[in-house]
Amino acid sequence: MENAPLFTNDAIVLGILMVSLGFVFITSSKEEGFWKKFYSIVPALLMCYLIPAIFNSLNIISDETSQLYFVASRYLLPASLVLMTLSIDLKAIFNLGPKALIMFFTGTVGIIIGGPLAILLISFFSPETVGGIGPDAVWRGLSTLAGSWIGGGANQAAMLEIYEYNPDLYGGMVLVDIVVANLWMAIILFGIGRNERIDKWLGADDSAIVNLKNKVASYAESVTRNPSLADIMILLGLAFGAVGIAHWGADGISAYLTNNFEIFTDSKSALSSFSSSFFWMISIATAIGIILSFTKFKSYEGAGASKIGSVFIYMLVATIGMKMDLTMVFENPGLIAIGLVWMTIHAVLLILVAKLIKAPYFFLAVGSQANVGGAASAPVVAAAFHPSLATVGVLLAVFGYVVGTYGAILCTILMQMAAAS
Repeated sequence: MENAPLFTNDAIVLGILMVSLGFVFITSSKEEGFWKKFYSIVPALLMCYLIPAIFNSLNIISDETSQLYFVASRYLLPASLVLMTLSIDLKAIFNLGPKALIMFFTGTVGIIIGGPLAILLISFFSPETVGGIGPDAVWRGLSTLAGSWIGGGANQAAMLEIYEYNPDLYGGMVLVDIVVANLWMAIILFGIGRNERIDKWLGADDSAIVNLKNKVASYAESVTRNPSLADIMILLGLAFGAVGIAHWGADGISAYLTNNFEIFTDSKSALSSFSSSFFWMISIATAIGIILSFTKFKSYEGAGASKIGSVFIYMLVATIGMKMDLTMVFENPGLIAIGLVWMTIHAVLLILVAKLIKAPYFFLAVGSQANVGGAASAPVVAAAFHPSLATVGVLLAVFGYVVGTYGAILCTILMQMAAAS
């Protein structure tokens, strides 16, 4: 293999990622000195993301030769959602109000209008970058970005089929997707470390979020105990038993829909994204966690359920970071510029609306990632604020699947008009 990374054995790669996470947690726990000052500027969660990205950029490890992201996203993510929803307070979640949905749909609108505006802006400086005819037309390729940044991978694939972009050029669009989406996620994570200052600037009222976190913390404190081996094994049994059920249910539902309804097998259909087994896996795992929160298993929050869930989330963050190659920013500057302008428009609109309705940064960050990152990263960002909030990220990501293809089609129509002008 050309340019193979230094380490391709996943046992070694996992060791590197876990040592990286351990290093971040050791240094971020320092109460004084250089590291105290460093982490007052750079959030620890961002470092959990950036260190694997640096290793990938230096070709020490690579997502292309590793299955760790697949394992983390298919096994650890659903397990973490079960563990972090054990102590969920659904009433308090609903009391968060409509701002979460407003910010989510603002993010969607930002992607829809950002694409055509980016084409118009870049065309002033580099018309050839947004040109092309027939299957090579850039707007056709950008339709796949619209699908990815509103719904996710399934919607992205649907756009590729609908607008028949040249498959030989598709890799360039995947590059833009990876670079821009991951850079934006890094910025989101950086902001989490300053969310109190951002909320103050936004004039946001985060009392509902604080109340939810306090209620969960109070409950956890009331049932806290020194976990025994039996407690930990029961938690792992619940988590991975639920993962098994989620995969079984997801495979069954996906197969049933595709085998019995043509509309779900048609890649050009707006409903084709619902044939995604990943979507159903995340939905079922979250539902199981919510159901368990109404049983005696809720008390296992006191034995560290959300802490174990957080371990899985940090492992997922590290594998997501491993997908980012910082050197790729320079490989196709024209297309990358379109993506950066597009994402900037998305971000500016979110900030303006958040300022207008005084929405906390939490809603901005999760609303954006529910669009751009989907079900794989929205819960990660939400849990970074507090484990009890992971479910909010999942619920918003579900909306992304619902509106993804429709929003991407509208965006593509506008981009075609912009390119023609």
